[in-house]
Amino acid sequence: MFYSLFKLYFSQEMETRMEVVNTTTESGVNSLPATDGGNEESQASEEKAPVRFGWVTGVMVRCMLNIWGVILFLRLSWITSQAGILLTWLIILMSVTVTSVTALSISAIATNGRVISGGAYFMISRSLGPEIGGPIGMVVRDLMQEFGVIMVDSINDVRIVGVITVTILLLISLAGMEWESKTQILFFIVLMVSFSNYFVGTFIPSNPEKQAQGIFGYRTEIFVSNLKPDWRGPEGNFFQMFAIFFPSAIGILSGANISGDLKDPATAIPKGTLMAIFWTTFSYLAISVTVGSCVIRDASGNVSDILTGNITDGCVGLGCNLGWNFTECIRSQSCEYGLANNLKVLGQVSGFYYLITAGVFAASLSSALGFLVSAPKVFQCLCRDNLYPYIGFFAKGYGKNDEPLRAYLLCYIIAVAFILIAELNTIAALISNFFLCSYSLINFSCFHASITNSPGWRPSFHYYSKWTALFGAVISVVLMFLFTWWAALVTFCIIFFLFGYVNYNKPKVNWGSSVQAGTYNMALSYSVSLSGVEDHVKNFRPQCLVLTGPPNQRPALVDFVGSFTKHISLMICGDIIMEQDRHTRSQDSTDSLVKWMNKRRVRSFYTPFTADSLRAGTRHLLQASGLGKLKPNTLVLGFKTNWRDSSPETDDLSDKGDSDQIKTVFQNDQGKKTIDVYWIADDGGLTLLVPYLLTRRKHWRRSKVRVFIVGDEQNMEEGRNDLSRFVDSVAPFRLHDEQQDDQQRISSPNLKSTLMFCCVHVNLMFFFPRSLPVPQSDCPSALYMAWLDTLTCGLHCPAVLIRGNQQNVLTFYCQ
Repeated sequence: MFYSLFKLYFSQEMETRMEVVNTTTESGVNSLPATDGGNEESQASEEKAPVRFGWVTGVMVRCMLNIWGVILFLRLSWITSQAGILLTWLIILMSVTVTSVTALSISAIATNGRVISGGAYFMISRSLGPEIGGPIGMVVRDLMQEFGVIMVDSINDVRIVGVITVTILLLISLAGMEWESKTQILFFIVLMVSFSNYFVGTFIPSNPEKQAQGIFGYRTEIFVSNLKPDWRGPEGNFFQMFAIFFPSAIGILSGANISGDLKDPATAIPKGTLMAIFWTTFSYLAISVTVGSCVIRDASGNVSDILTGNITDGCVGLGCNLGWNFTECIRSQSCEYGLANNLKVLGQVSGFYYLITAGVFAASLSSALGFLVSAPKVFQCLCRDNLYPYIGFFAKGYGKNDEPLRAYLLCYIIAVAFILIAELNTIAALISNFFLCSYSLINFSCFHASITNSPGWRPSFHYYSKWTALFGAVISVVLMFLFTWWAALVTFCIIFFLFGYVNYNKPKVNWGSSVQAGTYNMALSYSVSLSGVEDHVKNFRPQCLVLTGPPNQRPALVDFVGSFTKHISLMICGDIIMEQDRHTRSQDSTDSLVKWMNKRRVRSFYTPFTADSLRAGTRHLLQASGLGKLKPNTLVLGFKTNWRDSSPETDDLSDKGDSDQIKTVFQNDQGKKTIDVYWIADDGGLTLLVPYLLTRRKHWRRSKVRVFIVGDEQNMEEGRNDLSRFVDSVAPFRLHDEQQDDQQRISSPNLKSTLMFCCVHVNLMFFFPRSLPVPQSDCPSALYMAWLDTLTCGLHCPAVLIRGNQQNVLTFYCQ
């Protein structure tokens, strides 16, 4: 048996792996089986094949381009002047720690099964942000102002240039992934040239003009002076510097977000993402230490401030040791140059200034183009999952790469709208918080999938830890509130609203999530622990096995029991299937019945059971159903209206199913009606407990419970009339002389006492529990059914007959 199961599992796994291997060529392009169509059909299929990218161009380059941004060129030198080289390295490494832990979690998730398009689509709201065009407009505006070119004014120049630039990027995106990829490679080459230009410039001897700007080349005294921090201004503290730098480290999802366009996402995402983090971290560390070794913090830019001779009396600052006197601007805090004052230091240090400007453009444009491409692809995947309404229009794809052209236009409109606002400072914090929130959710997903010990969680990437993933999740949330607490609150409100909507709407999707595995673990653990808990009257719950047959054919019985067991106790809808009918039931019919109950919001299990007879099936089902302490202690049956004509061993059901979700009386608001309880004898309290549980429901909360007990014999005459009706109803079933004994038995005082209170207060009663007569072993079934029919005669409202087993279920009996 074990060998057969192992062989089946192993063969399925190998077939899956072989399918992946056989359908992917060495170049990574999916190949089709050979046909007899000839070379023309082969060429046609190759032309229609979508473009797929490897781990270098598809992931590593994209991630590097998104991590390298304007902060690298315009802010890193200023951060180095404030925090010093040592603390700047600490800031860089702290940021990289968060992104690296997240990258490990992404790698684990990406290698656990098949990866399709969409990436981290659950964070689509942070992708459709203003980063697409905002930084570009400001960079171009600053460059125009440097040359003295102003079209309108500073704000409108941002709007004009930003809209033009985003429009050009949209055209590139609409041209297809091939053009977009070639453009990104071009940007990457420009950045490489820009970096090379900078590092070469650090070795070029400085002329007097550069020295007047604080640039002296590699000097030991400059390096030592810039090791320690020199906090200045309101933003002069470690945490503010960390908050300013951290957004430069985000961008590690750029490769994962186009997972549908990768040849082998399971390999490309881990390798490309981690390599991008490594090389960008190296570049940030190298630039911070080199610029901190070549440039002093303060300089005037005035060539006449050079010292003549060795006179340094009254000279302030490191420039005094290097032959320059910047004392005047240092004391008046009016220095315009130097590491602490000039944001364009990298361009001034480099060999050719405008190559750094080109690098700034390449970094900004590549980031914008990456967002403009990845965000619509993620949004397209979200639309196809039908989790939210009114967005299915954007799910349509075009061309061989299934391009989301409609989503491109939507993303373009959103970007232009934010550019026209031209005030990005307010929402910049919100965008950074969306990134951090996505990192937190990714890390928590990895942690949760690991801690649930699901057999389905077996990523091929093993270099991760569930505890580092948890650390990444927690630290991301902490950073959200430390950076901007109000933006964090807004972010969480949006996320909770989206998740709350999905949870309430309960879309018909099944992705085998770790939440399902966690639910199973919790249910199993609590069920086992419950087995060791002793029963107590305070914790008694009516756990009902309801003989409904197919539940959709007895909706009233299902609704009634569900009204006092929902969210309180166990309910099992039992369906006894006769042996001759078992071939007519299928798994599909079982699933449809479960869906019917879920749609009706009935919290119940459905348990079909095959048996030779209804009596035997009920007995076996009552004994076998349930798990541990979660097993039925109450049996509920419906009353057959045609009991005189049906066989005791059959279960007559209507052929017409209740698939239209017919509303029953138990789903209506009962208003200020009464629940009348006729308590003939103390059965342990079950007769009183069930009406009380009903009054805790919304539809019954205004109803009152009235309890009637046995009194005098004033209504004896009415009881005799009911007894006559009972005798007439059982007349067809009498068996000559032996029935006379039965007549004597049913005329006992107990029955008369019961019948005395039959049909009292019918007009005021909505619910009618009674003490259920106990059938004797020698009592014919027809006689017992006539007995029950007599007890409920003339009622125009639901009636329930209840009998406990003398086990106390009310806290009245508890000491």
